[in-house]
Amino acid sequence: MQRLGFTLTRSAGTYFQTASYDALSNDDDMTFVNRLTQAAGVAAIPTSVFYERPPAQHLVRFCFAKEDQTLLAAEERMAQYFR
Repeated sequence: MQRLGFTLTRSAGTYFQTASYDALSNDDDMTFVNRLTQAAGVAAIPTSVFYERPPAQHLVRFCFAKEDQTLLAAEERMAQYFR
């Protein structure tokens, strides 16, 4: 994911990876995840849904509790999308 332009935060004890997409888009997180899902077939969780008043940030969460083949296929689809 880092080679695609995401900045990752350290993840411990969870099946989720929080990632900044600042280098990829200026879209709000809801727009970003909707476009990513529609164009690349990869779902992410916008972090704004966890706040009553979301801070200005470009963060999303990806679940990595998947088979390696699934994760590699998602990475390839995102690589095609972000080219």
